[in-house]
Parts: sequence; C-alpha cells; structure tokens
Amino acid sequence: MDYFSWGLRLQVISLGFAFYVGIFLLSHLLSAALSQTYRSLLAKEKVFWNLAATRAVFGIQSTVAGLRALTEDSSVSRDRVRGQEDWSWFNLLTATGFFIFENVALHASSVVFRSFDLPLATHHFFALSGFAGAVVWDSLGHFLPMATLLLEMSTPFTCISWMLLKAGWARSLFWRANQWVMIHMFHCRMVLTYYLWWVTWSHWEEINIHMALPLRLIFFTGLALISVLLNPIWTHKKTMQLLNPVDWNFGNKSAPLSGSTGHQSEGSVKPHTS
Repeated sequence: MDYFSWGLRLQVISLGFAFYVGIFLLSHLLSAALSQTYRSLLAKEKVFWNLAATRAVFGIQSTVAGLRALTEDSSVSRDRVRGQEDWSWFNLLTATGFFIFENVALHASSVVFRSFDLPLATHHFFALSGFAGAVVWDSLGHFLPMATLLLEMSTPFTCISWMLLKAGWARSLFWRANQWVMIHMFHCRMVLTYYLWWVTWSHWEEINIHMALPLRLIFFTGLALISVLLNPIWTHKKTMQLLNPVDWNFGNKSAPLSGSTGHQSEGSVKPHTS
C-alpha cells in the first residue's frame, strides 16, 4: 500500500477513529444489557467505564505493535531513526485516529459535565501532536512512535481493575492479582521511558538531522512529563490502591462491597489513567 498517499493516510486515520468510536458504543450497549453495575453508575462514570474499555482494546493493539518493534528484525528495528514498514504505518495512522477520539471524548465530556482537567488535556495534546507530527514529517522512522505505543501496556489491566472495583470485587483474589500485574506494568513503563531516553541519546546526531525541531520539542517534552511526573504519580497511586481500594478518579470513594451497586458521588471525569 502507498502510505505516502495523503488520501490513504486520511482514510486509515478515519478508520482508526471510527473503529474506536465503535468500540466505545459497543461497550455501552453490551454493558447496559448485561451489567447491573453499569446501569447503576452515574453518567460520568459510564463515560469513564466505556473509555476504559476502549482504551483497553487500544492497549492490546499498542502492546503488539510495540513488542514487534522491539523484538522483530525489520527496517523499523534496524534503522531506529528512519526505518519504516507498512505495518508500522498502519499502527501510526490508526493510533492517530485513536488519539483524535481521545481528545474529542475529553473535551466533549468537559463541556457536558462542566469540568476541565488541565494536566489530562496537556497529556492528550502531546499524544495527538506527537503522532500527528510523525504523520506530517514522514521521513522520520517509526521505531520511537511504535516503542512509545508500548506505554499503553497497562491499560487492559487498568480497565479490569476499575470495573471490578465498581462491581464490588476489590477484595477478591482476582482483583488483587490483576492489581499486582498492573503495578508491574507501570514499573515496566518506567523502564521503557529510560530505554527511550537511551535510544535517543545513542542516535542524537541522526535525530537532530532527520527529526524536525517542532517534533523534537513535542517528543522530548512529552517524554519528560511521562518520565518525571506521570509515571511515578500513577505508579504510586496504583500501589496505594492495592493497599486501600478506593476509586480515586471519583472523589476517593471506598470500593463498594461485593454486590453493592450504590451510586457514587460525582467527581470530575478523568478518562485517562493509563
């Protein structure tokens, strides 16, 4: 396929956007039909529930793409600054569609629920800007974008953790085992960010030549935020949640007992906890 055709690029980005909108709607329909817990949630929490499910699906795609970039002998891994393949183009474009969806969902929920989370909006801005920039400056290789996607490895476990917590299963062995795996994934995310710093340091001259200055500013600012602030904060919160199961996305409310479906208080929606 000719991924240097802007017509094809826009089609694949649109496909990614439409696919994840479809996952969001499918999550809502299935949950409304099958889950008493879901039906008892506030509107804000239902949005969070469906975003968590959508993000979990994206996390699976991202993990496969990231591991492929790290382990497969391909142009992407051999030339970490300029290497590209058809599969990396597909993942880059569909990920851009997903991040467009994420930003639309964030700002739409901010308007509907009259809340705004500046750190979250900043995080989503860097995610979308970085991947859109890699589409625009298309001479850049795809190793860094694909490896960055691997940071989404924690999202399926975050989804399971929050859904089981809302269903009252936070004291179960399965929830605790999932929480342990999730915390391990957050530590792996931290190791991955250190690895990304090492890769960019090792290829600094080539990056300065082939990566446009605006894209460098976006990438390194975003990587610094993830490395220094977001990863440590999220890892700490997830670890504390294991010891004291609370829903810190909605007012730090204690987890309900199994079978309890009481309404939670309305806190500001934070639809991305990675």
